[in-house]
Amino acid sequence: MALLVGYCSFIFYLSHQPSLPVPALFQHQDKFFHAGAYGLMALLAISFFKYQLNRFSVALTVAFIFCAFYGVTDEWHQSFVEGRQADILDWLADCFGALLALWFYNKAKRYLVAF
Repeated sequence: MALLVGYCSFIFYLSHQPSLPVPALFQHQDKFFHAGAYGLMALLAISFFKYQLNRFSVALTVAFIFCAFYGVTDEWHQSFVEGRQADILDWLADCFGALLALWFYNKAKRYLVAF
């Protein structure tokens, strides 16, 4: 739990900055950063929730909902930070990254259990 809370706090800190010093390599690269950041959050979330809930499928759902909810609140938070803006496409990238990470986690878990 401490890792998940710490990571969420780190994302909050980054979102509170007026800008981030990232070189522009290609258009819409921020969507990849969002997807990667929330993919990692999803892995931390499932690592926590799988021990708190009885069924793994429920833990996957809760981990995704947690990431999606945190993403939407993070976008709302950015709407109050000078130099930042809320963007639904950023939130969709957050959700996509979380969903993709959880999908791969579920596939890897099933594969490893088979052996």
